[in-house]
Amino acid sequence: MPTAFLEIVELPDGRIVLRRGDDQESLVTLEFSADARAFLQGQQVEVAKAMLNVGVQMAGRLAEGGMLGDEGSRVLH
Repeated sequence: MPTAFLEIVELPDGRIVLRRGDDQESLVTLEFSADARAFLQGQQVEVAKAMLNVGVQMAGRLAEGGMLGDEGSRVLH
């Protein structure tokens, strides 16, 4: 993906999206359940920012060839 200005936006329906600054199409969408929102006490945007920040960093490393993974199944923790 070419380098572009990215923005994190909370949509009226509560979903949080990552998109290019010059485009309305979402690259990534996060949606927290009602239970998660209650647990986060209104801080879901800050949590989403942290999650997306790490994801963008990892995508950058993958694009640079710094991380190799196999094509098989993986256990996510």
